[in-house]
Amino acid sequence: MTPSPQPFLSRTRFLTLALVFEGGLALVGLIWGWFVGIEPFAYLNFNGSALGWALMGTLPLMFLFWVSYRFPVGPLGPIKRLLIETLGPYLDNCRYYDLLLIALLAGVCEELFFRGVLQPWIEAMGGATLGLIGSNLIFALAHFITRTYALLAGLMGVYLGLLLDVGEQRNLLTPMMVHTLYDFFAFLVVVRTFRLEKAQRISNREDKY
Repeated sequence: MTPSPQPFLSRTRFLTLALVFEGGLALVGLIWGWFVGIEPFAYLNFNGSALGWALMGTLPLMFLFWVSYRFPVGPLGPIKRLLIETLGPYLDNCRYYDLLLIALLAGVCEELFFRGVLQPWIEAMGGATLGLIGSNLIFALAHFITRTYALLAGLMGVYLGLLLDVGEQRNLLTPMMVHTLYDFFAFLVVVRTFRLEKAQRISNREDKY
């Protein structure tokens, strides 16, 4: 039985790295938006409609993640192991509110960049369809861990891009909330699996003595 993977970074450094990376992405988006005349916060509207759409929009993603995680056929199997073995040790060091913070950073900062600036910028040059496809090709490349993972990320990006305009008016809050809730759910599932496997390893070692 192989030992549990050990994290190279402490909890504090892991959280700091997440803050620097995601915050840096948001900062790049804001600066880029300023240069090209796009104000992402103009699409940010806090209202009950966005909350409702976000809750409804998150459930299908959670279901699909659970099914693919529970039944990891084909290329989904290596992705599951990769998440458990590379991300699991770091999530295991975190408190539950840390996981929510990381999910919030990813949801807000990545959506600000990709849906708040990049998609409208490409739309301004080539229309809504090109904006949706082009921004999410880049979103997929930014998540290129494996080809399958990148494909799934790109499809999720298209879904989030469509949610941007799901209400009566464009609202960046909806994809931000969906992204955050989905990531938090995924983190909880991955860390639970990691902890169960770690406990099983410990139990197996004790049974040998």
